[in-house]
Amino acid sequence: MTTNDIDASVRVELDRLRQSIDNIDAAVVHMLAERFKCTQQVGHLKAAHQLPPADPAREARQIARLRELAESAHLDPAFAEKLLNFIVAEVIRHHERIAEESANGTEAAGGR
Repeated sequence: MTTNDIDASVRVELDRLRQSIDNIDAAVVHMLAERFKCTQQVGHLKAAHQLPPADPAREARQIARLRELAESAHLDPAFAEKLLNFIVAEVIRHHERIAEESANGTEAAGGR
């Protein structure tokens, strides 16, 4: 069956749901951008005070917190943990770059 074979009322509902998904995706991207703006500030603060880019204790607390939030939202906690791990890895990469640039006397470019 192709999308051309779908009943008109089904197509309308499918389009409505897909529009909602598109809106949610846009919100997720904007929220991630805001999160990275905050973590960039954390990276600069850490670099200024020679703190390590990673904070394993904080990360563990965040994972536990996100797993609980996921469970209460009926989302797979393992998925939420994978997502957070992916985001944290990117944050640490940014913090390492900021620390390196700080140590070299250059300013970190970009605003993730």
